[in-house]
Amino acid sequence: MDRPLTVLVQCSNPRPAARPARAGKPGYVRCVDIFLDSARSYLATPALAARLQVSLGEALPLSAARHPDKPCFVLADGSQLSFAEVNARVNRLASALAAYGIGKGDRIAVFALDSHRYLEVVMAALKLGAVYVPLNYRLTRPEIDVLVGRAEPVALFHDERYRELLDGIDDQFASITLRVAFDGDDAACYERFLAAGHDSEPPVVSVDSDTIGLAFTSGTTGLPKGVVQSQRMMKAIITGQIADYDFRTDDFRYVAAPTFHITGVCGLLAGVWYGSTSLILPQFSPGALIPVLRQDTLTGMFLVPTMMSMLLQRAEVPQLPFSRLRVIYYGGAPMSPALLRRAMNVFGCGFINAFGAGTEAGLQAVLTVADHQRALDGETELLGSIGKPAHGVSMRLVDEDMNDVPAGTVGEIATRSDMLMDGYLDMPEETARAFRDGWFRAGDLARLDANGYLYLHGRKKDMIIRGGENIYPVEIETVLAEHPAVQQAAVIGVPDEHWGEIVRAFVTIRERNDVTADELRAHCAGRLAKYKVPADFRIADSLPTNASGKILKRELRQA
Repeated sequence: MDRPLTVLVQCSNPRPAARPARAGKPGYVRCVDIFLDSARSYLATPALAARLQVSLGEALPLSAARHPDKPCFVLADGSQLSFAEVNARVNRLASALAAYGIGKGDRIAVFALDSHRYLEVVMAALKLGAVYVPLNYRLTRPEIDVLVGRAEPVALFHDERYRELLDGIDDQFASITLRVAFDGDDAACYERFLAAGHDSEPPVVSVDSDTIGLAFTSGTTGLPKGVVQSQRMMKAIITGQIADYDFRTDDFRYVAAPTFHITGVCGLLAGVWYGSTSLILPQFSPGALIPVLRQDTLTGMFLVPTMMSMLLQRAEVPQLPFSRLRVIYYGGAPMSPALLRRAMNVFGCGFINAFGAGTEAGLQAVLTVADHQRALDGETELLGSIGKPAHGVSMRLVDEDMNDVPAGTVGEIATRSDMLMDGYLDMPEETARAFRDGWFRAGDLARLDANGYLYLHGRKKDMIIRGGENIYPVEIETVLAEHPAVQQAAVIGVPDEHWGEIVRAFVTIRERNDVTADELRAHCAGRLAKYKVPADFRIADSLPTNASGKILKRELRQA
């Protein structure tokens, strides 16, 4: 503060503000300019920024101070952990990690089903300013190796059930200096590690510009893209969820998206931030959720349409009480109006359609509870809409040259918000493609009606969304091309009532070769996560191509 104080002393007897300063003579206006420049410079320093911003790592202790005895997490067996208990455990974990030399900027990978321990690792990373790296537990070992090699985590936490799958990974990758199993015969490993720490709040070290998450999504080039997520981004997604998903402090909510998804982790962190209670199940299944629904204690749920379909297929669900259930918010995959109507009739609560490019851009559009009610009251076309721009989102529909398209014309969704990623890890060209003139584009096409509601018209990219999982065809096509009998391969998504979309593969076979669909399926299963393996194979004599030899997928879809 030396410079601003000096300026004030020099200007202790300035000329009146009404008298303009003459050229070459610093007057009151010039002194104020110098002071403001100095103040801005000081306010921009990281040290002061850290004191002015509330870090995401402070969300838990703040809620623990307000609601120490209130349940933070309710587990599958009915046991509960209060906000004070969770905060104490996270402090001990953060302390133990710090003693191990792990701190700001270090990457901590997690390969596990959902649990309170998973969230403890995430929140300890937030307190330390470390970067959490969620890994999809459905991946095969070759896929895991690619991600770990790119992320270079210093620590890896995992479930005991994946010990064999991960065997030798800490020897293979020199960056991993700490590996801890959550459970199993040596389950005390995690608890012993946590107990070695002490329950004291670490200093606040993170500012909004810091990277706190690194989440991988399949790349259209075949190489997974590491999405760099800042504290600013995650805070904006969490506060956006609280605003758009009708959060209340007396809520008891269940987010069925896995924690390795940004929807899952932010849904749980929103509860921590706002001071509401969250149910944690290891994985979604009707068998695990229905006993909770019978108790009629949940006030809100997030479900992917496929999960909604699975619940509604159970005969007992329409007979269950839903007197406390206020809202179901859904997203992650297309949902047919027929399935939505059935769900609205059975659950009888408010519904919210949440549309976005979660990993990279968070929430983009919302069809509100009121909009759903309007659809029930006669405006049925709204059930096919994704709503209007979400809280804090600036949106345009643009053509290839970034010109706005008129209402009623299909254009590409482009957004600006605090929910945008910082880019792709070590992929400047991919980052540049995603951003243009400050606007993010995920390749989603939509049109705007006269009332400002958005209606999707497919995707520019060929991404397939199966049960909430993003699948990129090129990854599967690359694996199919490795089969000695396959000459050409093209993968598309086709509509499915249950999954939203399923994967269909078209292949042509090399001369003097023969192969069956079962053989191709087995070939893919050994190299890809189960959800990426095509559900349907079509062996063709030829595939439609253009003059340059590019396969015309639009013709495959039409066929």
